Amino acid sequence: MNLPTGAQIAPSTYYATRSRKPSARAVRDSELVPAIRQVHKANLGVYGARKVWGELNRQGTPVARCTVERLMRSEGLRGIPREKTTRTTHSKDAETARPADLVEREFVADAPNRLWVADITYVRTHAGWVYAAFVLDVFSRYVVGWQVSTSLRTDLALDALDMGLWARRRAGQDASGLTHHSDREVQSRAVRYTERLAEAEAVASVGSKGDSYDNAMAEAFNSLFKAECIRNPVMRPHGGWKSVTDVELAVAEYIDWFNHRRLHGELGLVPPAEHEHTFWEHDYAPDTPVEVTAGAR
Repeated sequence: MNLPTGAQIAPSTYYATRSRKPSARAVRDSELVPAIRQVHKANLGVYGARKVWGELNRQGTPVARCTVERLMRSEGLRGIPREKTTRTTHSKDAETARPADLVEREFVADAPNRLWVADITYVRTHAGWVYAAFVLDVFSRYVVGWQVSTSLRTDLALDALDMGLWARRRAGQDASGLTHHSDREVQSRAVRYTERLAEAEAVASVGSKGDSYDNAMAEAFNSLFKAECIRNPVMRPHGGWKSVTDVELAVAEYIDWFNHRRLHGELGLVPPAEHEHTFWEHDYAPDTPVEVTAGAR
């Protein structure tokens, strides 16, 4: 029997090959591919191999990371790359004097509600620019507060802060004494904003150098948000973002996923909400003071 390449093989070899049962690896691959596709799709199509591998193992499907990498390549699945964000606010018109930089680029905390970071980013829509403010808890990367607006007014940042404070009080958590860190943006240095921090017994901190490294964790979240939500075809409406309403609905969906289901690499591949829950259930000692600790990640 002649093959298309011109080589000759015995008919018995040809038919034996066709009737041979699939290998154990081929059978295993055929079982894993649907599961990999499901995990990738369920997480907005943003996961790379490491997080798909992590989620499969969390779901009770033990698999090697190299196997996930191989099958994702063969299926054309990949994560979403990030791009650098652009600075949108300036400090020259701030209403209050700049507080000291209490963080000094070391974004680490030993417990929730000890260090929050805040920042503002922007989204282009058919109706004009839309702005989004976020407040993150450094310990868990949990987004405690957010707000979307068509204006870079003080209320944008203030509403995000108030959401975070309200949510923590509602959960029975004490946020007094926390350090609230931001860059030199005007909104977080407005009189009403600083008054609200004082009412909450929070300490304001502002980056001293005036570049992205001074608020690196918040900037990193903005980069994730842009890649995983705003530029993500799964989230973005056909034809692009039409108005602030579209963005607001998408942000609400994204933050819910980010807080409760998205695996975070800096947390040992668990979601922020789970990381906090583990702390309150197993690590929290009410009589032991907890302080922000130094060290970069």
